[in-house]
Amino acid sequence: MDYTGDPAGAHAYLDAASAAPMHPVAREALLASLADGWADPAKLYAAGRRARQLHDAATAVVAEILGVRPDELSFWPSGTAAAQAAVLGGLGGRRRAGRIMVHSAIEHSAVLHAARAGEAVEVGVDRLGRLDLDAWSAAVGGAGVALAGLISASHEVGTIQPVAAAGAICAEAGVPLFVDAAQTVGRAGLPSGWSLLSASAHKWGGPPGVGVLVVRKGVRWLSPYPQDDLYRPGHPGVPGLPQVVSAAAALRAVTGAAAAESVRLSALVDRIRERVAATVPDVEIVGDPVGRLPHLVTFSCLYVDGEALLHALDRHGFAVSSGSSCMSSTLRPSHVLEAMGVLSHGNVRVSLHRETTAADVERFLTVLPGLVADIRKEAGL
Repeated sequence: MDYTGDPAGAHAYLDAASAAPMHPVAREALLASLADGWADPAKLYAAGRRARQLHDAATAVVAEILGVRPDELSFWPSGTAAAQAAVLGGLGGRRRAGRIMVHSAIEHSAVLHAARAGEAVEVGVDRLGRLDLDAWSAAVGGAGVALAGLISASHEVGTIQPVAAAGAICAEAGVPLFVDAAQTVGRAGLPSGWSLLSASAHKWGGPPGVGVLVVRKGVRWLSPYPQDDLYRPGHPGVPGLPQVVSAAAALRAVTGAAAAESVRLSALVDRIRERVAATVPDVEIVGDPVGRLPHLVTFSCLYVDGEALLHALDRHGFAVSSGSSCMSSTLRPSHVLEAMGVLSHGNVRVSLHRETTAADVERFLTVLPGLVADIRKEAGL
């Protein structure tokens, strides 16, 4: 993906895990629905009925792709809002069972913050970032557990989590499982065994401002917001219908190409993993090398400040993430990398997308070793 602003005239955007570039289909759908879907879909006049038709059609598309019923799915203003509503609503709906939420140590910060509405019990991961299922079983089986939460795949290192196994443990204990699937939807098939799920449209090439929440039938959920129907999941107010329609169109487009893109991007990630390890001294490639997302790789460079490397790469035309993707503004080390017991400073997350080319990756791999060497030299190493 090229755009102006880089001295060389080309800038490679390699941070799709934060936000993927909007899919062309999403742009077309957004413009069309701005003209045809601006009315309140709750109204009974013609413009409102047309808006309701568009909303219902978008809901049906996303529900079919996720393999759920349309009445189990609702749209929210962001993936963060959807994830936090899942946690807060799940805890609120099961107050009689207890106040405890069991979650992995590598959840997104939005989920960790929401979990503090009750009593949070954290379960660790191994050095590859994979959940400790024995510890999970012990925690979920404890008294007073209302909800469990497990991210489908790490947003920082890409390790795919054993959701089906964790869900089976939850089912046996009678505890609903919430899955943050922001990095999975649109890229890979969804795991089984969950009761609540959230996703974010701008991770799959939809517009920003659209989150998805799924609450399975039979799961007790209580809205964290004051509204008329406290038990039916839905964000209060009128939905951003053009964005919702655009998000559904993008998801349909990327899902159709997901298998081929997975093969292509996984090969590029393998190239990054191999070349970085071979050309950059004192580097650690983190995350599971096999059981991982196809588009994401993270590595940590000893004796290198991650923010300095990010800025150096940006000056040379590469947009990447460094540190914790969800807590970078705090300048704190990544809680995910710390939980894994790996190097938590000097790390770079590279995440690819449909517009990333082999040439982008090759140019990145050519520039990176020299930048790392320069930063170390400036630090006197």
